[in-house]
Amino acid sequence: MVEDVVRTLGFLCMGSRLRRIGERLQADTQQVIDEAGLGIQAGQYPFLAAVDRAGPLTIGELAQAVGITQPGATRTTGQLLELGYVDMRPAPDDQRRRLVSLTAKGQDLVDHSKKVIWPRIAAAVADLCGDLDGPILEQLAAIEDGLAAAPLARRSPVKEET
Repeated sequence: MVEDVVRTLGFLCMGSRLRRIGERLQADTQQVIDEAGLGIQAGQYPFLAAVDRAGPLTIGELAQAVGITQPGATRTTGQLLELGYVDMRPAPDDQRRRLVSLTAKGQDLVDHSKKVIWPRIAAAVADLCGDLDGPILEQLAAIEDGLAAAPLARRSPVKEET
């Protein structure tokens, strides 16, 4: 077996390790979304959640809310526009500003996701991280090992409230 250099080099490769974990979490989240037949990308959900939580936002505000660059927010918003999940209109107070808002289709997706998809993902990640304790490098190793042993789609479903 080949040595996992990123894991072995510890803090030197922390960024690479976090990116690897993030990519795995995104891929596992996408699997859950695909199994539900929703036709959306995992990376698009934060945009829908931001608009759902804050109401209509400009592209710049969306970029800030999601923590990405404005060109990235423009690209993702364009994809969501094509899918019919968001709409973009001039702001009532300033016609130069364009506001992104949820369409009825987008609101239906968000409402469904809040009930079914998001709790499932949150529960699976909580299950993955539930036993973590100690130094960060050991925790990262435990997360990576946990994802290798059971992806998010196979982790425990949301426990129903009684």
